Amino acid sequence: MWNRKELKQKGKLAFKANYWKCVLSAFLLSLMAYVTAFSSYTRNTNNASDPRKISEALDSFKALIEQNPNMAGTIITIIAAIGGFFIVVRFLLKIFLFNPLKVGCYQFFRENVHSGKAGLDQLKKGFGDYGHTFITLFLRDLFLIFWSFLFIIPGIVKSYSYRMVPFIIKDRPDLSATEVISESRRMMQGHKWNTFVLDLSFLGWALLGVLTLGLVSVFWTEPYYRNTHAALYLQLSGQNTQAESDF
Repeated sequence: MWNRKELKQKGKLAFKANYWKCVLSAFLLSLMAYVTAFSSYTRNTNNASDPRKISEALDSFKALIEQNPNMAGTIITIIAAIGGFFIVVRFLLKIFLFNPLKVGCYQFFRENVHSGKAGLDQLKKGFGDYGHTFITLFLRDLFLIFWSFLFIIPGIVKSYSYRMVPFIIKDRPDLSATEVISESRRMMQGHKWNTFVLDLSFLGWALLGVLTLGLVSVFWTEPYYRNTHAALYLQLSGQNTQAESDF
């Protein structure tokens, strides 16, 4: 079994050896996560508005329609078009930009831990063989949605099972989309709980990031965590660069 302390030490050393590039790559991952989370939060907030405000808006809309009966269809069409536009834009950004860029960021951190100093040219690797990346991540996200329907816990467990997918996509180009997901499940078998504990070990740094308005997260916690995560992948995939295995 891998040692959490040694794994974090590997991640920290790799981070310090390539500090600014790690900060930039981790910031890109965080930015994409925040954009996705913000759009979901905004949608949920709008759906859960104050009932009194909703009632007032409906009354105003009803009065407007009574004064101008022909405007109802036009207003509904405009609202539907605006909503549909933002949904389509978000979907296109995710599949054409965010997903391949995420894979590129994962490849950067993998190479950074493996070789000692990765270049930012690794980021563009996610855009190579785009169809394979698209199908694999689409299936992964679809499976996670299905598992989340079975309540929160199964979804969380499966998120750990599929955690290594972005690494495996480029590391094992010979595998199909479903085989990549199966390989991630195999790799994480027996390691999900320890990986969860590893994530918890960064909780103190995350809280410090909140207290510093995100500064600690951007310049330390996130790149440190991403390098440690890459070190875990290398450990589980048998690509550890150490002479002696931690298993």
